[in-house]
Amino acid sequence: MRIKELAGKRGWTLKEVAERSELPYSTVATYANSPGMVMVNLLSVQKIARVFDVSIEELVEVLEE
Repeated sequence: MRIKELAGKRGWTLKEVAERSELPYSTVATYANSPGMVMVNLLSVQKIARVFDVSIEELVEVLEE
């Protein structure tokens, strides 16, 4: 996911993203720091996307086969 990239563009920390999305920091940090596939809660991803005013597709890096 592009959480770190989008947060960096706004000058936000992951803690601020967690607060703005009303999600636990551990959830945001797990999604942001996972280098590969990670099981996600779609509602959590939607909350994070809303914080950045982007679509879920824009937030999530989709690997094409």
